[in-house]
Amino acid sequence: MSMCMSTNIDNVTLSSGIGENFHPFNLTESRAKIEKKKFENKLTTVKEAVSKYVHEGSYLGTGGFGCNRIATALLHEIVRQGKKKLAFAGHTTTHDFQIMVAGECFDRCDAAYIVGLEARGLSKYARKYMESGKVKTTEWSNATLAWRYKAAAMGISFLPAKALLGTDTFKYSACKTIECPFTGEKYLAIPALAPDVSVIHVHKADIYGNCVIDGLNNSDSDLAKASKHVIVTCERIVASEEIRREPWKTAIPYWSVDAVIPVPYGSYPGNMEGEYFSDERHLAQWLEAEKDDATYKAFIKKYILDTKDFNEYLQLCGGIERMTQLRNEELLIK
Repeated sequence: MSMCMSTNIDNVTLSSGIGENFHPFNLTESRAKIEKKKFENKLTTVKEAVSKYVHEGSYLGTGGFGCNRIATALLHEIVRQGKKKLAFAGHTTTHDFQIMVAGECFDRCDAAYIVGLEARGLSKYARKYMESGKVKTTEWSNATLAWRYKAAAMGISFLPAKALLGTDTFKYSACKTIECPFTGEKYLAIPALAPDVSVIHVHKADIYGNCVIDGLNNSDSDLAKASKHVIVTCERIVASEEIRREPWKTAIPYWSVDAVIPVPYGSYPGNMEGEYFSDERHLAQWLEAEKDDATYKAFIKKYILDTKDFNEYLQLCGGIERMTQLRNEELLIK
């Protein structure tokens, strides 16, 4: 079987990866969603936001990078509410990927950066789930998946690049090759991606959804602008006047956001730059629990399924005393 498909148009050979494009871009829908976002109070709860915007079959995007600035509270609620058959963007996902696997929430995955927790090791259950046959997978690099968001944020159906050409990743992607109409050079056409809903954790936001991210933005500005719906959790709610005093710091504007929820320590056990360090002890407990089926199931039941909300989860993990320790660690306070 050929590993790619080809057509010939006007003597120009075009090839295509064999991966499925799980969520084709629709410009009309993308434009329409911006018009519906209003400058209004968007404060709600984690439970209500997940119930309203995350549905069976939805395509889900997540913000942050690795275990840094992840929207843990929202991801726990997605598992707790039993959301299934999602498509998932595995852009720079580590612990957030672990959480989604715990609930077997997705059956399609655009895979770029998944399964491993960087220096902490590999997630046994994440690997097991991806090898189970339950998940359709299309492959990307970190850059090409990020550029899919950027294309959608720009309102165009694809972006050209040289990345992936000549690689096996291209073979298993949903990209196509094109010829530049100006130079005749061969480029990769990377299809735009506009998730149905994305969950992002930020440092601060106002009630309207204007968000500030201190430090690494990753691709979150593009992700928010690309997504049809965006749920934001934040360390704190601030007055809109504070946001307006330094408008250049607004990483995500209100017209990209549907719901805002203040969730202090909302990235735990991940790191939040300038706020608190990652809880390496708890992440190690999670990986250790994955070594045994019964232990793993009991672990997920205790820390996610049987907790009523994220605050109860934090209490199980040491409460304010542990959070203070992690804050001191991040700020290098002895």
